[in-house]
Amino acid sequence: MSLLRRWGFFFFVLALFLWATVPSLGDFTTSFVRNFHSYLMGVTASLKRILMGYSVSLVFGMALGVVFARFKILGETVGNLIGLLQVLPSICWLPLAILWFGLSEWAIQFVVIIGAFLPLVIATEGAIKNIPPLYIRAARTMGIKGFDLYWRVILPATLPSVMNGLKLSWVFAWRSLMAAELLFVTAGLGRLLQGGRERHDIPQVVTVMLLILFIGLVVDNGIFGPVQRHLQKRWGTA
Repeated sequence: MSLLRRWGFFFFVLALFLWATVPSLGDFTTSFVRNFHSYLMGVTASLKRILMGYSVSLVFGMALGVVFARFKILGETVGNLIGLLQVLPSICWLPLAILWFGLSEWAIQFVVIIGAFLPLVIATEGAIKNIPPLYIRAARTMGIKGFDLYWRVILPATLPSVMNGLKLSWVFAWRSLMAAELLFVTAGLGRLLQGGRERHDIPQVVTVMLLILFIGLVVDNGIFGPVQRHLQKRWGTA
């Protein structure tokens, strides 16, 4: 564990210690204990949504990125349109999603999928296009082509860049979900955050914010972080 990581760990422990011992923070602890079941249900509902939406985005986003990289005409037409749509915040799709799907889970899922889908398409297409041409020529010289070329050469070569795209799309999906839940009356962390605001319950608002931050840190450092470090060592870039 590096010095920076040790300091980060000690700071986190110190923050928890202050949280539990400083009298002025007692309201937050009391709020957490009192509303523990509500927080647990909110975390469960939000995680179910993000896992479903992110999984759909992962499959179709990467597949479409490969298609855009493989067929230049599609990349320069539809691909450019997707790049343009990336500028539009995903929460702006919520009114349209409600008109299409009504006040339903599908409306939220649509916003989450859009939030994760667009950056993943762009990252996958860019990763494939940036592969050194020498790799492709060498593989074809050895008789590797078709699906085998993608599986044995292109996919491994793009993994570090695609992993960055996966991480970025997760961040966008998580933000999109929280924004949608804030505006949409449904179970979830965003709804708990909005409920705390409506009741002027500062301890609940801060607690939910910390839960959202905690989940983001766990996913970043517990899932994407180890995979990225492994890829960096494997590819000799660490």
